[in-house]
Amino acid sequence: MPISFDKALGSFPAHLSLYAERSRLLASNLANASTPNFKARDIDFRAVLNNAHGNLLSLKTTSSKHLGGADSAIPQSDLLYRIPTQPSLDGNTVDTQIEQAQFAENAVRYQTTLRFLSGKFQGLKLAIKGE
Repeated sequence: MPISFDKALGSFPAHLSLYAERSRLLASNLANASTPNFKARDIDFRAVLNNAHGNLLSLKTTSSKHLGGADSAIPQSDLLYRIPTQPSLDGNTVDTQIEQAQFAENAVRYQTTLRFLSGKFQGLKLAIKGE
């Protein structure tokens, strides 16, 4: 009887992909903390997961000379601008303390999901061995 990895692993792989994309997004916010007029972006994780099985945005090139980019696991419609608590004079909306806290929380969630996924693989391994 074949094993359906989609059923066995559940939504954990999708969660990992979204956490990785969110890490890149938050890292971009932090990297641009001193860039004038940069607008901090984030996602509504629950909304993205609800739409995860729908249409996902992928980068398209119009010329063979364009560099290929990694496909985004986050639909463009789910990218939101962060509302600043205290906007800066140069128009930048990045609050480094908030971004660092969000990044740390996202990293913890990523690691937790990775542990759950590892546990699923251990369970499959035991089932295959018949133990």
